[in-house]
Amino acid sequence: MATRQRADDTRPAAGTAGTAAAEGAAADTSGGGSDAATGRPDSVLRPVRAGNGFEEALEQVLQLLRLGLVPPGERLPPERELSQQLRISRVTLREVLKVLQDQNMVESRRGRYGGTFVLPRTAAPDGSGELRRRIAAVDVEDTLRFREVLEAGAAGLCAEGLPADGGARLRAALDATRGARLEDYRRQDTLLHLTLAELSGSRTLATQYAAVRATLNELLDCIPLLVRNLEHSQRQHAAVVEAVLDRDADAAREMMREHCGGTAALLRGFLA
Repeated sequence: MATRQRADDTRPAAGTAGTAAAEGAAADTSGGGSDAATGRPDSVLRPVRAGNGFEEALEQVLQLLRLGLVPPGERLPPERELSQQLRISRVTLREVLKVLQDQNMVESRRGRYGGTFVLPRTAAPDGSGELRRRIAAVDVEDTLRFREVLEAGAAGLCAEGLPADGGARLRAALDATRGARLEDYRRQDTLLHLTLAELSGSRTLATQYAAVRATLNELLDCIPLLVRNLEHSQRQHAAVVEAVLDRDADAAREMMREHCGGTAALLRGFLA
């Protein structure tokens, strides 16, 4: 099997060399830390898996807020404790908290009694009402599972054999996502995944994937585009394409499952 680059959270982000080098070491003391007002967040927060650290950490902290375990006006546990419980670097945690700040769900306060405080939910984040209307019409978990089965299957089939122009088409689709403007990214991302489905050699699989992707995009269009998530997705896209071109079907399926898991984690976080 081709060597696959391990995704994200076990190495520093670009420009922060060494910041996250001790990612796992600090996690040995991860049990139980919390503020008195948190209602034991350790029952919600758990170590994330290696592949989708940012997305899964965001999902869990969103769940913590949605469940009301940290009431409005109260402070989240300190960064050190949260990073230990989630087993992510503090760099990654700060990016998660930045997303929540951008969504007006928390605010950062400086000083001796500072920290990250939960804001009152006076208004839902933009798009959430529309999102809830759309999810009422679909079985989200079924859609996510079916998507993963189709995507992983397509990646494996592509790795087992591409048509003559398949490699060039995949590279072109991947390059298009790399150069896409933020507002055009989701369309290019969809085209890359559709290209994999079409190159699988199964017309039925490609047709079914187009349908499930349309449903998925209805949901994705209602949540924010997160730059950190897009960068992470790009690394996973490249790893999938590399595995396909290396004819490593196991690696292609594994990375595609991991990639689908990241999307699922984001949606679950914003839907909770």
